[in-house]
Amino acid sequence: MTDAGLIIERRGAICLLTIDREPVRNALDAATSRALDAAVTQAEGDPDIGAIVLTGAGHRAFCSGMDLKEAAVIGAGHGLIPDRGFGGLTERRRTKPLIAAVNGTAVAGGFEIILACDLVFAADHVLMGLSEVRRGLFAFAGGVQRLARQLPRGTALAMIMTGELLPARRLYELGVVTEVLPAAQLLDRTLAVTTAMLGNSWDAVNNGRHLYELAADMEINQALAMGKAWGMATLESPDSRAGIAAYVGGRKAEDSGS
Repeated sequence: MTDAGLIIERRGAICLLTIDREPVRNALDAATSRALDAAVTQAEGDPDIGAIVLTGAGHRAFCSGMDLKEAAVIGAGHGLIPDRGFGGLTERRRTKPLIAAVNGTAVAGGFEIILACDLVFAADHVLMGLSEVRRGLFAFAGGVQRLARQLPRGTALAMIMTGELLPARRLYELGVVTEVLPAAQLLDRTLAVTTAMLGNSWDAVNNGRHLYELAADMEINQALAMGKAWGMATLESPDSRAGIAAYVGGRKAEDSGS
């Protein structure tokens, strides 16, 4: 299904979203931002969807941020969705994994979306960064804030204040990118890893993801206490009992889905 510059596909338990505005380097106009927000909201509410994969059309760009030609006419900030951020993603409180297959250059809001993802697979020719400063702006929709948490100060501030882009390989070395691979293998590898992930208990996947995010901002004893509370409940869950029984019996655990 195609909706306002966005291709929406179902690949098993995966919702695959492709930004389809290749002539403008997959920049998000207001309509596509709303379509992306709506598609993610629908996927989040679908019990048969376990994860969302986001990519861009072609090989030149994943997403080049907001559509500056539209912004010149209607004003900047049109891609910001109230309470959910740029494209409905950078401020969203998600309940399911969001995984990026970065097929081309990702700048400005496009890189902010990547920083909001849980896993990032990138083609080896990709460049990424926060170019807003070159347009008299700064990356307030999550870019600056997440770089402050994910990168060393010198590297983060250089990206923020100069707008220079870094190659995917360097961002892999810094821990922002999960894996770098040839463009021809990008989507297949991303979908394969996501499918394998969804072979695990979806509750276990999401509880681990959520605890990681909370623990990053907590004092360690508080994080350990929260983890113990969640973990003890998990030990009594059907998924846990099935997984342990499968191990003892030499079988593969059956995924219980959501």
